Amino acid sequence: MDTKRSISIDVARQLAEIEERGYTILEGALPPDRVDELTEELARVERETQVAPAKNEFEGRDTLRVYNLLVHGKTFEQIPVHPDILAVVEGVLDEGCLLSTLSSINIGPGETPQLIHSDDQVIALPRPHPALVCNSMLALTDFTEANGATRLVPGSHKFDHYPNPTKTYESIAAEMPKGSVLMWHGSLWHGGGANQTEERRIGIANNYCAGFIRQQENQQLGIPREIARGFEPRLRRLVGYGVFRGLIGHVDKHDPVELLGEDGDLKVIWDG
Repeated sequence: MDTKRSISIDVARQLAEIEERGYTILEGALPPDRVDELTEELARVERETQVAPAKNEFEGRDTLRVYNLLVHGKTFEQIPVHPDILAVVEGVLDEGCLLSTLSSINIGPGETPQLIHSDDQVIALPRPHPALVCNSMLALTDFTEANGATRLVPGSHKFDHYPNPTKTYESIAAEMPKGSVLMWHGSLWHGGGANQTEERRIGIANNYCAGFIRQQENQQLGIPREIARGFEPRLRRLVGYGVFRGLIGHVDKHDPVELLGEDGDLKVIWDG
């Protein structure tokens, strides 16, 4: 994946779709060879970690999830800095956004539907509110209604209440070919679908939050510094080695990137 290539999408159109219905799809964001590479790497990680399904309905009893993918190989580092994805995320949030979590979701045959939820639900601010979260799902296999494509409730990001986990809601399947990326506003109601096929539905959740929000995964503790030192500068900032608007995240008035052995030139807001 060439993270230095130019943006290839109509960002304004994608942002308008998120504003109106709460989601958009970037078709063909990754070429087939990159999809295959990621699929092979994920299979390797699943074997090496001996990952097993969770014991709760939300994560799925027939679903394999690997968290903190950035510690499992260089190939995964390219996803959060994909220029098309970042352009949309920065349009929904801003350039000070953070990577909240990078994890895989491998839904097996027979998996039941996930509870409908919104990704900002745990923050529990009154709704509707400005976007605090912008999330994405990279399809490593085709996503179909039959194999468990993500279920969406269009327009629900504008609702004045959160979904009730004990209820079911009318939703649509976000069908898309492999290599595509589903992106959505963090307030959108959604959930993984039921897999009624004999094939696995595999995706990578690449999720972001505003720079002043605590990340879902504790990136600074979860990623060893020797690994973070090898990240490109933008990825370092995305996982938290940076300061939001000259204030949030500094270390004794120093840029946290200095902890990786890099030079920092931080001017906090108090310095004008």
